[in-house]
Amino acid sequence: MFQKLEAVEKRYEELNEKISDPEVISNQNEWKKLMKEHSDLQDIVAKYREYKKTKQNIEDAKQMLEDKELKELAEAEIEENKEKLPQIEEDLKILLIPKDKDDEKNIICEIRAGAGGEEAALFAGTLFRMYSMYSERKHWKLEILNENGTGLRRL
Repeated sequence: MFQKLEAVEKRYEELNEKISDPEVISNQNEWKKLMKEHSDLQDIVAKYREYKKTKQNIEDAKQMLEDKELKELAEAEIEENKEKLPQIEEDLKILLIPKDKDDEKNIICEIRAGAGGEEAALFAGTLFRMYSMYSERKHWKLEILNENGTGLRRL
């Protein structure tokens, strides 16, 4: 896992250099592609750097254990960083899961009341409201292509 993270960090640094190059900036299609890749790697690299910093903090605190005045502070520092480490490692594992190729695509969702009369229409309205609120929280654009309202409202 850490070899892959090193490779990702190296690629991230290469992208930093490339997106700053005036020749690449003048080619907008190439620049957009590189910026997208840079954006995709940014969270992984930030978390990996946090992991490395936490490991370094533990090592630094271990060296301070020899000093009697700083021993208590060093022990607290070690304990605090060791508690953080498992969560950071778990976050890294999740971030390294490959992205789905369909993640960037749009969807069309059709909600129909179906059989059941007014109750089915009320449920379809509630379901639409749930999906629209979810998309709003995710900052997704919602566009209603067609709507057949019933005039029914849940109290």
